[in-house]
Amino acid sequence: MVTRAIATVSLSGTLEEKLRAIAAAKFDAVEIFENDLLAFDGRPRDVAALCRDLGLSICAYQPFRDFEGMPEPQRARNLVRAMRKFDLMRELGTDLLLVCSNVSPAALGGIDRAAADFRELGERAKARGLRVGFEALAWGRHVSDYRDAWEIVRRADHPNVGLVLDSFHTLAPRFPLSAIASIPGDRIFLVQLADAPQLELDVLSWSRHHRSFPGQGDLPVGDFMDALAATGYCGPLSLEIFNDAFRAGLASNVAIDGYRSLALLEDAHAPSSARVPPRTKTRGMGFVEFAVDRTHGEELTNLLSQLGFALTGRHRSKSVEHWSQGDIDLVVNYEQTGFARSHYVTHGSGVCAIAMKVDDPTAVMSRAETLKAALFRQPVGPDELEIPSIRGVGGSLLYFVRGDGENWNRDFEAVAAEPAANSLTAVDHISQSMPHGDMLSWALFYGGVLDLERLPQHEVADPVGLVQSQAFINSDASVRIVLNGSTATRTSSARFISEHLGSGVQHIAFTSSDIFATVARIRARGAALLDIPGNYYDDLEAKYDFAPGMASALRDNHILYDRDASGEFFQAYTRVFDERFFFEIVQRRSYSGFGAPNAAIRLAAQYREARPAALLRI
Repeated sequence: MVTRAIATVSLSGTLEEKLRAIAAAKFDAVEIFENDLLAFDGRPRDVAALCRDLGLSICAYQPFRDFEGMPEPQRARNLVRAMRKFDLMRELGTDLLLVCSNVSPAALGGIDRAAADFRELGERAKARGLRVGFEALAWGRHVSDYRDAWEIVRRADHPNVGLVLDSFHTLAPRFPLSAIASIPGDRIFLVQLADAPQLELDVLSWSRHHRSFPGQGDLPVGDFMDALAATGYCGPLSLEIFNDAFRAGLASNVAIDGYRSLALLEDAHAPSSARVPPRTKTRGMGFVEFAVDRTHGEELTNLLSQLGFALTGRHRSKSVEHWSQGDIDLVVNYEQTGFARSHYVTHGSGVCAIAMKVDDPTAVMSRAETLKAALFRQPVGPDELEIPSIRGVGGSLLYFVRGDGENWNRDFEAVAAEPAANSLTAVDHISQSMPHGDMLSWALFYGGVLDLERLPQHEVADPVGLVQSQAFINSDASVRIVLNGSTATRTSSARFISEHLGSGVQHIAFTSSDIFATVARIRARGAALLDIPGNYYDDLEAKYDFAPGMASALRDNHILYDRDASGEFFQAYTRVFDERFFFEIVQRRSYSGFGAPNAAIRLAAQYREARPAALLRI
């Protein structure tokens, strides 16, 4: 079984706070970062005792800097300094010192010189029952490549001197991975893991500020793991993350994300030792539930009627309604107690829960629990269905249903009503807004708990800032989730979070097979659509060679349009409901995107219509 570890530098807080968060996330071991120990108000033996009490082993103490290749008298002083660290390590209760390659201008080159230094250090470590691991920093003065570090370790030829491999220092400079397979696994003393977004930065700045957990960035960490597997290495896998946002976040949340990332990496690249139940297949959206009071509920259901939805059921014991159209199921919850009411009191009108259809709800709950998702249960009435659920974005719920309609048949009484218009056929996608710093966490959640693939991130221009947008999709495109976040405080995404008092669903897109007929029908019912400026349509006419009448039809119906090599995309938007969320109507013709070129137009139109007081408060 793989030892899962994390370096204390990855988290915020005091050393004790970090260790408690790491233990609570169920890591097996920890690397103690030197600065954390130096700032600790106690002795190393106190840290050792705390780790024992928390069930953590200490897999390494790090870093020991600027050691190899130094001239005298610095070389002799380095050996004295190392002996002091060895004494500290024995008190701390760890046997491995991580030595990173020298960056000092005084350092002398030469593999044999460095090997001789490590041979002598290995002898001194052996006398104390300790080990030394050598890591190549990507910006090291003479040693920046893991292959050179390995050659130094090989020539040192000492059982107490081994190699430390770091995925970032290997992948960021794009060193080839093939040489890893030639390294004996027992000569690798520690493996550190980190991902990162692809950025055009010097490698030092990139490393110090923009690392992320595996699966959150763009580096081929999976390829690194596959190369590592060929060595037979069976030691700890440790996360070492330098990230400004992580060090500003809650240690408990960051630790859980770290644990989740390691578990998922193991699941994908070391299945024989993985401890994660397999993914279950998603089959589409089950239902979307809105929490409202009576006044806003009546306004919402009036809008739903205008969009062609019909009231098809009432809950047998609760003030809850079922509205449907095509394969879309919506729940409007007026309850004065329970989870939905708490969500309404905290956030106002909005989506409090999403249900996904899955092949096996029990299996997905087991996977979610293993990956540290927060399970949720609430009381149900006699003979009512208990639907498995976990906490989602902004404290909302994510339900899992089989898709056989059992919840409607058991818990709801059918309502005789005029049939729904069926102009809208399915939920195309759901968009959730959150603080920019939370996007990495929820990306790991959706890509890990569910069978969703992460698509490339896009940057969208809001009139008052930039919004980052990240989409997730399942294999048959029946589930699409879009995450939006912004560091700017006045963007639509940021205003939603401020108005909504937290993250949540900002809009829901419905599929139409004929958007022109759908828009005509809902406008005839009194629905107000977002006004799109004429300049946009003038540009469309110049850009595309439309069939006769198409350009005027788009303009007259406030429909946005995009085209790519695969097909066409049509979009229309309702106005924002209660200053919180809105609906989108889309039609796809062999088009897989989300109309990204139109996002700035939509955001500008919504900005114009936003309540002035709401803008002033931001």
